[in-house]
Amino acid sequence: MPLTPETDFDTFMQVDIRTGTIIEAEPYPEARKPAIKLHIDFGGEIGMKRSSAQITELYSPDALIGKQIAAVVNFPPRQIGKFMSEVLTLGFHNADGAVVLFSPDSPTPNGSRLL
Repeated sequence: MPLTPETDFDTFMQVDIRTGTIIEAEPYPEARKPAIKLHIDFGGEIGMKRSSAQITELYSPDALIGKQIAAVVNFPPRQIGKFMSEVLTLGFHNADGAVVLFSPDSPTPNGSRLL
């Protein structure tokens, strides 16, 4: 979306992007597209949240444990099959189309907000 006088920094800041640490990850074979169920610790203010992420091409559930990621925490929950996804885990497509998770390059406290 191109920026206009109506879409300024305050508008951007309405999207609440926080860091969290994946504490549990498991395959989600029932999903229409291959996915992994994530349980993410966002710290005291936000707590534990769940997310379904289509990241199976580059990540295994075991390799995700302890990984710090970024997610949108203030979108409404979304039903993904039989799983309720509470946050939107963020990533980018690489040159091959696989999703690469968006994460800080140095540890940050869980729940840190993108500024």
